[in-house]
Amino acid sequence: MAEKVHIFDTTLRDGEQVPGCQLTTPEKIEVAKELELLGVDIIEAGFPISSPGDFNSVIEISKAVSEPVICGLARAVDKDIDAAADALRFAKRSRIHTGIGASDMHIKYKFNSTREEILERAVWAVKYAKSKKVDEVEFYAEDAGRADLEFLARLVEAVIAAGANVVNIPDTTGYCLPQHYGEKIKYLFDHVPNIDKAIISAHCHNDLGLATANSITGIMNGVRQIECTINGVGERAGNTSLEEVVMVMKTHKDLGFETNINSKGLYGISRLVSDLMRMPVQANKAIVGKNAFAHSSGIHQDGFLKHAETYEIINPEDVGVPASSIVLTARSGRHALRYRLELLGYLFDREELNSMYEKFIALADRKKLVTDDDLQELVTTEYPVKAEAAKKH
Repeated sequence: MAEKVHIFDTTLRDGEQVPGCQLTTPEKIEVAKELELLGVDIIEAGFPISSPGDFNSVIEISKAVSEPVICGLARAVDKDIDAAADALRFAKRSRIHTGIGASDMHIKYKFNSTREEILERAVWAVKYAKSKKVDEVEFYAEDAGRADLEFLARLVEAVIAAGANVVNIPDTTGYCLPQHYGEKIKYLFDHVPNIDKAIISAHCHNDLGLATANSITGIMNGVRQIECTINGVGERAGNTSLEEVVMVMKTHKDLGFETNINSKGLYGISRLVSDLMRMPVQANKAIVGKNAFAHSSGIHQDGFLKHAETYEIINPEDVGVPASSIVLTARSGRHALRYRLELLGYLFDREELNSMYEKFIALADRKKLVTDDDLQELVTTEYPVKAEAAKKH
């Protein structure tokens, strides 16, 4: 039986920190409702202490959705935790996400502190958050990707003993290689005696393009919550992409993991977030990019038209994309040209197709991309009888 992996969506907190991509409260509510329909387990709705707008958004999101746990971020500071608890008062299920730096880099240069002081402050923060009577407390060990393993294990053990329900092991700077992140998680499971008392979470950034790979390696070594965003939006190079980790698990069923995500909603929410944040999705983005199910090479088109699985490992309908597309360029072959012509209602015999193909290639070299309108015009010009016959039908 497949093991459940919790999906923690932080599009509205970490994702919204992208410069120029801030959302209004009504926009955040719209996204939150779609995340609920998608089936996410936890929505990190904001960082309440950061601004009155964020504080209000967490309140309104808490009122607007009922199924997911609503989470508010807080540093290991009393006023942060107070604000998060206050903002979450209407949530059906609430979680405070508090934490502090775990790497020597952060301890020395960000906090001007010592490991022992950080350990004490972490334990205090968890206990203080627990005293707020929220349903759950999650602790983040910031920059765990570069933290000393022995100290990180001590920190994780201490915050679990203090009452943390979830412990987040972030690769905050996207530094880790998948092998190293997996080894870090395994080390914690081997050296933290009370680790079975909490869910271990992965929060990976994409600075080296490894966020999804690190998150998947994390679950293979014991992680049971992945923190991610729609389209992989987030600070710098972004966060782990929700659609990618979900479809990795769905495609590789042999891994033995499952989520509550309704994957048919992925494309729709991707477009929504892209539009609201005014942040286009790159064309070659996995799963939701406009080229993810597009075929333009003649070799690929021929194989795909004979049997889709020759070049597609995911059915586009499974992620909400209506259908794959055959894109006509100068690299396209006769099979693809015939296919598109037939969709437009034109039937050509072999000799006619060969003649048409020569004219098509000449056009494609000039235009780079040949549209249906271009084909219509080409047929009308070169084969007016066929064009007239097609109109009658």
